[in-house]
Amino acid sequence: MTYAFSYYFQFENPLIQLTEDYKWIPFFDLYWRLGIDGFSLGPILLTGFITTLATLAAWPITRDSRLFHFLMLAMYSAQIGLFSSQDLLLFFIMWELELIPVYLLLSMWGGKKRLYSATKFILYTAGGSVFLLMGALGIALYGSNEPTFHFETLANQSYPVGLEIFFYIGFLIAFAVKSPIIPLHTWLPDTHGEAHYSTCMLLAGILLKMGAYGLIRINMELLPHAHSIFSPWLIIIGVMQIIYAASTSPGQRNLKKRIAYSSVSHMGFIIIGICSISDMGLNGAILQILSHGFIGAALFFLAGTGYDRIRRLYLDEMGGIAPLMPKLFTTFSILSLASLALPGMSGFFAELIVFLGIITGQKYLLTAKILITVVMAVGMILTPIYLLSMLRQMFYGYKLFNAPNSYFFDSGPRELFVSISILLPVISIGIYPDFVFSLSIDRVEAILSNFFYK
Repeated sequence: MTYAFSYYFQFENPLIQLTEDYKWIPFFDLYWRLGIDGFSLGPILLTGFITTLATLAAWPITRDSRLFHFLMLAMYSAQIGLFSSQDLLLFFIMWELELIPVYLLLSMWGGKKRLYSATKFILYTAGGSVFLLMGALGIALYGSNEPTFHFETLANQSYPVGLEIFFYIGFLIAFAVKSPIIPLHTWLPDTHGEAHYSTCMLLAGILLKMGAYGLIRINMELLPHAHSIFSPWLIIIGVMQIIYAASTSPGQRNLKKRIAYSSVSHMGFIIIGICSISDMGLNGAILQILSHGFIGAALFFLAGTGYDRIRRLYLDEMGGIAPLMPKLFTTFSILSLASLALPGMSGFFAELIVFLGIITGQKYLLTAKILITVVMAVGMILTPIYLLSMLRQMFYGYKLFNAPNSYFFDSGPRELFVSISILLPVISIGIYPDFVFSLSIDRVEAILSNFFYK
């Protein structure tokens, strides 16, 4: 029986570092291939950072707390494995392993309808995984006597246009569910509305980014011709997603559902950046992946800590919290402003770079560019409406302030530590975004270098 193992710092591709290449199942010639490049480094660091803070946020959980933290770490392991996978079969395995702990976290801890939301989540994501598996097997078995799942080998393989489109659609369905892309997004508000806020931090901060990562790593990098064909239609969907979610969010009474719809809206910018097929647009999408990971996790954490104190989750039952809990009011307001792309925050540069990527890209006509940017600008105008109205309903007015026995504990050291820990990278990236670009620029150039000539 053959056995091979190697661990070294430089792989065949100089863009990939810290690689591990291990013949996992020799009988089937399956490999355990891991590696980190400039594109995967950001999501890996984000995963470790948000998981650490979510573990600290889960401190109040006392029922089966050891199982809760075990599931969080299991989810973390699968996500790190996915972001560092250099093998398509390993990518799929990590994609599936991540579903089990998420389902248990949703079904065992949360609101009254947690079983419904957990079942809806698993049906959507497991259904999408079927298309991911079919696409992976199809690509691996095509055009070679020896099936291969190695990303570097697959990246140098060409397919008939019809077959490439078929593979692309399969992968797109899987990643559209996880991202989420409308109309496959309906699991997200229900899941966020019922999950414990530490679980929401993991969902908004990391899980949604897995779909966007897959779109770049597989659809864009392995299937460039099909991506070039589908990108105009996906940009239209992305623009519709920004407008639709920003218009739907103000109608949500549930605080966490309103934040969930804001996540759907912000993911539209990532889709547009990926489909701009430009250096600047793709870098903007990667920056938005990291930016929204921080901001989305922070907003759900603050919404959860507020619920721990006032035991209200519906906005029309809140009001007057600002004088009662000034620390919560301050941190919530700052991070809400970061979510609406205030200059000096990470979201501003991410959305600005996506705008510039569309405008400076060479793929689309000038008329289409102008139309896309105008509609995106309308979506950005709608964003402050639902976020500022959320702050007004929560913190202003007199409902809770004039209620009998209206005394609530403000944010303590643990809550302040988590909030400030997330706020620091949001401000740092907003002031000096070139740090993120310096990580991903080589990989972005490699993806786009021969995009139309593969």
